[in-house]
Amino acid sequence: MAQRVTLRKRTPYNTTSNRRRVVKTPGGKLVYHHLKKPATQPKCGDCGTGLPGIPALRPRQYATISKRQKTVRRAYGGSRCGDCVKSRILRAFLVEEAKIVKKVIKQQQKTAATSRK
Repeated sequence: MAQRVTLRKRTPYNTTSNRRRVVKTPGGKLVYHHLKKPATQPKCGDCGTGLPGIPALRPRQYATISKRQKTVRRAYGGSRCGDCVKSRILRAFLVEEAKIVKKVIKQQQKTAATSRK
């Protein structure tokens, strides 16, 4: 007959925060080990991929680690991945270039209109 295993916590319900595993001790008894929830990696705010270089921890554990472990030394370090930062910089550059081109074309049209008169 199988050995009975008693719960070590008060909650008897099979919830995500009350997961457990049966483990045999060196004395031969079976006991429950209560498991913690798995940690998820922080995600990029633009594309949703996991941020490389930042550890996957439970939310409260981020308070105990140092700042250099929570970020990456780059613009938008701990919130955006490198590819998204690259595309943002490129987009900003192209928008500025488009404004300059627009301004030059407007200037050329103005000079052409005054030379016709």
